[in-house]
Amino acid sequence: MKKQALYWEKQATGHLPQLTCLLCPNFCIIKENEHGKCRKRINIKGVLYAENYGLTTSLNLDPMTKKPLYHFYPTEKVLSLGANSCNLTCKFCQNYTISQYDCSVKQITPNELLVLCQKNFIKHVAFTYTEPFTWYEYVLDASKLLRKNDISVVLVTNAYVNIEPLTELIPFISAMNIDLKSFSDRFYVEICGGKLQPVLDNIKFCHNKTHLEITLLLIEGLNDDYNKLCSLFSFIADIDKNIPLHISKYFPRYLLNTKETSTKTILNAVDLAKKYLNYVYAGNVY
Repeated sequence: MKKQALYWEKQATGHLPQLTCLLCPNFCIIKENEHGKCRKRINIKGVLYAENYGLTTSLNLDPMTKKPLYHFYPTEKVLSLGANSCNLTCKFCQNYTISQYDCSVKQITPNELLVLCQKNFIKHVAFTYTEPFTWYEYVLDASKLLRKNDISVVLVTNAYVNIEPLTELIPFISAMNIDLKSFSDRFYVEICGGKLQPVLDNIKFCHNKTHLEITLLLIEGLNDDYNKLCSLFSFIADIDKNIPLHISKYFPRYLLNTKETSTKTILNAVDLAKKYLNYVYAGNVY
């Protein structure tokens, strides 16, 4: 299922064909027969290929509110699938077994995905579970086909992508939930292996181009600083006070053993966010 990748360029490095991937802000320099940080884009004889085209880790029918999307067809179901890949390395990743390591996958072409939706009267498809932008070529092809046939497309994403590929894809996306992990660049660098600013820029860009909701996974002692939270809530409010925000509870996973976030901490953060935003929801708590 390899497909020649989009958004890359060759480097002038003599006889060894090194490439620079231009899909996301990692700007991976990829030597021949090696992969980028996302593990699924490979340099073969000086051409970059997407190894994961049409290969999904799972295929499930989920409630739309599980994405979470509360203001986009919240009573309906969405067909969810996801790549075995991610371009961040979050130490607290809740889906690390499919985002950080190779796992079993099943093949489904864009046309097969469309037929599956039509046969089962499915009106919404979500690219989720891991990072859809590291599945870019497949998501782009499938989204064009689905939208042409009046099926909405949802992205659940870290929004860690460069503006050019985002600009090409956004016309075919009906809704997004963006995971804003912190308002600290240090947190992004040390805990997630990325940078904050591209995510902030992309949130601003996506507003008014698609339905947008945001999720914050709150971790006590790491991204729950009062002033940082106020700055994060203020940032969203300056864009639009009506953007729904989901504040979710962290559970120890992967490389991080910080204690589970207390319900009290979640609810206090929700109360604080409501001073800035009109729609704030607590996640993973009763």
